[in-house]
Amino acid sequence: MSGFARVSGKGDSFDSSNSDVVCFGEMLIDFVPTVSGVSLAEAPAFKKAPGGAPANVAVGIARLGGSSAFVGKVGEDEFGYMLANILKENNVNSEGMRFDPGARTALAFVTLRNDGEREFMFYRNPSADMLLQESELDFDIITKAKIFHYGSISLITDPCKSAHIAASKAAKEAGVLLSYDPNLRLPLWPSAESAREGILSVWDTADIIKISEEEISFLTNGEDPYDDAVVRKLFHPNLKLLLVTEGADGCRYYSKGFSGRVGGLQVNAVDTTGAGDAFVAGFLYQLASDFSLLQDEERLREALRFANACGALTVTERGAIPALPSREAVLGALLGRVA
Repeated sequence: MSGFARVSGKGDSFDSSNSDVVCFGEMLIDFVPTVSGVSLAEAPAFKKAPGGAPANVAVGIARLGGSSAFVGKVGEDEFGYMLANILKENNVNSEGMRFDPGARTALAFVTLRNDGEREFMFYRNPSADMLLQESELDFDIITKAKIFHYGSISLITDPCKSAHIAASKAAKEAGVLLSYDPNLRLPLWPSAESAREGILSVWDTADIIKISEEEISFLTNGEDPYDDAVVRKLFHPNLKLLLVTEGADGCRYYSKGFSGRVGGLQVNAVDTTGAGDAFVAGFLYQLASDFSLLQDEERLREALRFANACGALTVTERGAIPALPSREAVLGALLGRVA
């Protein structure tokens, strides 16, 4: 397992202005039913779980021993302070986090079907994460990063959309690698067409893109996500790596020089919330310590095996952040598979 390079661990103290991976966007509370296979109305009780894709990635990286920061906005309320504390407890730099006195922290109620897949109902009208302004950004944290990671939810409405674009531009100009996981949440967009346009509006600036099969179908208006020619249509000239996650089956990868598939770990899925974010965290954790793996297919495959294991372990527990694995757990799962 020597191939899994460890990003220089920061322990309990770290240079707060310099995090390897800066994650931008929403952090919220997921309310997950305590039993699977029921509708929201039928759920007897809910477990409160911190979530929001970019925040999940930031915590996932830190839990693996990497160095990460979160930039975004929560309400100046009990939930907002709780989320800020969760970041601190997990060694995530939260200096770029802002609190809005006039808006609540976002909430999402998540129904779990019997197969562990999810349906969402969001409370955001507007929530604090939508109100982050460009003037509130900590550009120092953003421009000193190695990787700047974001989704598409922060592109839905202003002022957050303008803040997102300004942050990405500053990162790009500083030579920071841009990582994009669209993380399609159709109910949050005004229409399917606006979602497609919004997601693709920043497509060509990203260096690394991670998408799901469902998102390929959506972005290509229903074309076959398993057809390499369809996937290649989404590969823009400046893209370094396109990753396609396939749930329990693992992932596919596409670069200018090579492409292939890496199988996943088979586990008993309890809740798929956060699996894609854990995968992204596992991959960016590897990448932050060694950009050259983008050019070396065997080392890329090794990093993706690690990322697949991160995703697999996360679906074995309810909620996203509570389920994100440690580096030791991931290596143990991989060794178990090898054995």
